[in-house]
Amino acid sequence: MRQILRRPTLLAGLIITVILVAIAFLSLVWTPLSPTKMQIVHKLKPPMAQGLLGTDQFGRDLASMLMVGAWNSLSTSFLAVAIGATIGTLVGVTVAAIRGLTETVVMRACDIIFSIPPILSAMLFGAFIGAGRFTAIIAIAVFMVPVFARVTLSAARQIWTRDYVMAAISMGRNRAKITYVHVLPNISNQILVQVTIQLGLAILTEAGLSFLGLGMPPPTPTWGRMLSDSQTFMGQAPWLALLPGSAIALAVLGLNMLGDGLRDLLDPRDNV
Repeated sequence: MRQILRRPTLLAGLIITVILVAIAFLSLVWTPLSPTKMQIVHKLKPPMAQGLLGTDQFGRDLASMLMVGAWNSLSTSFLAVAIGATIGTLVGVTVAAIRGLTETVVMRACDIIFSIPPILSAMLFGAFIGAGRFTAIIAIAVFMVPVFARVTLSAARQIWTRDYVMAAISMGRNRAKITYVHVLPNISNQILVQVTIQLGLAILTEAGLSFLGLGMPPPTPTWGRMLSDSQTFMGQAPWLALLPGSAIALAVLGLNMLGDGLRDLLDPRDNV
């Protein structure tokens, strides 16, 4: 705890992230009003004039929409990164253990996948299975796989050169056991930091997909769709764009600060 308090970047990122996650979970059991209830008579009310943060063009409560949007945006991003990180990590440690031609083939495949933006992937998946949350999760997860595969491979290759790993090999231990006993525990810190950083990118990507109509279908609130719907009313009601835009920026900032802080905290060179 003392080490966290000594790192203001880590502390600020942790506070921001915890608050946003708490709001997201709170939305599952309570919101000020129904986020989908329309009250046209109260449309485009500014903050504090109707509810805490005002209303949108349909009279829906913006505070409630932002709360539910936090859950939808964060849960989609967390799930996508979890899938991408799991698959990418397994690919990375497996390739690091096998090496040779397998490494070349897998890395070239990762290069091809990495060259396809997640928005384009979502459009391709959407053409076959339709737009929706599942499409957004798969598109982001596919983009994350080569990211984690590369990071894991690079870190795992260094571990395979360590003396204790060489000793395990000389004792006849099979490579699968060495991978899960020696390699994975020693690269878990790097994977954790990468997960935190990629979560910020995933939230930004999910917002972009929702903005383009490739995310969760209406009337389910998401930060990206709230931004998209606000375009027509920028001059008349600028808070419609400022509120979800600020939420996205704050979430990305908090996760990036948390990732940077964790990287410094978990770096053994800084703890000597």
